[in-house]
Amino acid sequence: MLHGKEERIGRIIQGDIPLTRRPFAEIGQAAGVSEAEVIGAIRDLIRRGIVRRFGAVLRHQRAGVKENAMVVWSVPSSRCEEVGTILAGFPEVSHCYERTPPFAGRYNIFTMVHLREDDGGAIVRKMIETTSITDCRVLSSVEEYKKQSMEFFR
Repeated sequence: MLHGKEERIGRIIQGDIPLTRRPFAEIGQAAGVSEAEVIGAIRDLIRRGIVRRFGAVLRHQRAGVKENAMVVWSVPSSRCEEVGTILAGFPEVSHCYERTPPFAGRYNIFTMVHLREDDGGAIVRKMIETTSITDCRVLSSVEEYKKQSMEFFR
């Protein structure tokens, strides 16, 4: 069960978090509590399992991203961790994960690549050179759908 302070904070954090140096202070001001109380309440909600995930939704186009692509890789199982670590190290990669079972029976590493310029081919070629993995497919995004946080409090 949530008490008043937690519910007020919950209503605010389910929306956009202020893009300021101290967003939890602003949230606290709106909820009538201190910055420390906001942080403590969020930690407690997570610990109790009421909040399962606290993260950002990036609106890529607003952030200057011109092109998105999912690049899927066929990586020998003995190299998955090594190659995954290398691919995740590219600044253009926001997500890198192993898929089990593999997609199409062989693509087991997925990377989401975000580009500010139209240089996707060059980035993928550099990823291939760096990992020596040549069996990959580039699945380009053709449309970005509306992204919205879930609302649990009204």
